[in-house]
Amino acid sequence: MKLVFLGKLADLAGRDEYDLAAAGRCDWQGLKAHVAVCGGDLLAEAVAADNVRVARNGTLLDDKSAIEAEDGDEIAFLPPVSGG
Repeated sequence: MKLVFLGKLADLAGRDEYDLAAAGRCDWQGLKAHVAVCGGDLLAEAVAADNVRVARNGTLLDDKSAIEAEDGDEIAFLPPVSGG
C-alpha cells in the first residue's frame, strides 16, 4: 500500500509518500495508525481533520471513515487548498 501526502501534509510527513510493505487490509482506524507510525501523531491528527479529503486509487471518497484499503492500493491525503 502506498500512502501519498499532498501540500502541507507532505511537509508534516517529511516526504511525499510512504510504501507500506504487507500492510494487509485496513479500515480507517488502521490507516490512521499506519500514518502515525510513518509521520507521527501530528500527521495522523491532520489527516483526520474534517477538511482533509482521501482518495483511494485516484477516486475521492465521500466518507473517508468507511475506507477499506488493502495491499496494492494508493491512498492519497488531500488537504484543503488556499489561494489568493
